[in-house]
Amino acid sequence: MEFRIERSALTDAVAWTARVLPTRSPVPVLGGLLLEAADGRLRISGLDYEASARIEVAAETVRAGKVLVMGRRLLDVCRVLPERVVECAVEGSRFSLASDGARFGLSVLPFDDYPALPSLPEVLGEVDAEEFAAAVAHVAVAAGRDDTLPTLTGIRLSLDGDTMTLAATDRYRFAVRTLTWKPGAAGGADGVPVDVVVSARRLTEIARSFGRGGMVRLALDGGSAGFELAGMRTTVRLLDGRLPRHDKLFAMTGAVTAETDRAPLVEAVKRVAVVAEGGSPLHLAFSEGSVLLQAGYEDDVASQRLPAVLEGADELTVAFNPAYLMDALGSFGTPVIRFELMGPGQRAMVTGRTPGADAEDSRPAHQHLLMSAKPLV
Repeated sequence: MEFRIERSALTDAVAWTARVLPTRSPVPVLGGLLLEAADGRLRISGLDYEASARIEVAAETVRAGKVLVMGRRLLDVCRVLPERVVECAVEGSRFSLASDGARFGLSVLPFDDYPALPSLPEVLGEVDAEEFAAAVAHVAVAAGRDDTLPTLTGIRLSLDGDTMTLAATDRYRFAVRTLTWKPGAAGGADGVPVDVVVSARRLTEIARSFGRGGMVRLALDGGSAGFELAGMRTTVRLLDGRLPRHDKLFAMTGAVTAETDRAPLVEAVKRVAVVAEGGSPLHLAFSEGSVLLQAGYEDDVASQRLPAVLEGADELTVAFNPAYLMDALGSFGTPVIRFELMGPGQRAMVTGRTPGADAEDSRPAHQHLLMSAKPLV
């Protein structure tokens, strides 16, 4: 096996694939990346028991073949090679990389114990890569971090007609984002709705890795989800269980509404939350024309007042976990934040609004529900 490739192209391809490699594994070969060169293409593959990744890039093939080498060591080498053409070859029991006078030799792993890469499930349709990445980021902040509740560490991905819904909850908050996708023949608008749960960490990595352009092909079967774009293909095992439905929780009938500019609110929350230690909440006291942010821990206190519009009550005070509130606010990019408030210690819906747009939309595409004290579900 022998091929030549630009250093930047090799590094990017290795880095994209190596992200699925396990940090620790009882099976050493799972730390390897499989490199296959043939017909002017280099294919790099990696996998663990939860995910797989494969990418194809152009490379000058001198001698076709394949090799299995430790992935993270290969990535370390690629990052320090000179920015020139890299000459790669299998020489006996080593895989050599040479560029502009620098030369490395890496041990070759045996193929015998290396499992076959999972095939891509049935392709159901495609979605815009940039919009998909933004939607995943919007909801991932609400996903759980407790591995003893694995389903809650996932993102619900449901398909119904040409609507894709992403949702996540850790029981104290619940984020939902809807977007349009393009069903294919197997996932058409008249097909059976799909409802699965994918690891939030894995899905975030996948969505980010595809960059900003193109259409991502989405594939699903009973046990895994697959994503493909421009020579990049990745699969991830689905999580067992189902996330709770959000429909009833998101019904905010009779809520008091409040609006304020997002950027000043974000800065004020950051500022006031400096003294909110020991799990102490951050209070938002809404009144006519303003909102007063207050936080304190023992004898340390902080406050800041901002302009705000309150409708449905003369005054209302709610309290949130400062970190949860910041996560919610940070997931919006609109100039105005809108709160729908059921009362102290109850549900609060956070949405974004652009001035001039209709504030009474029945179901905004991006919604983030918070609770002040007790779990949602």
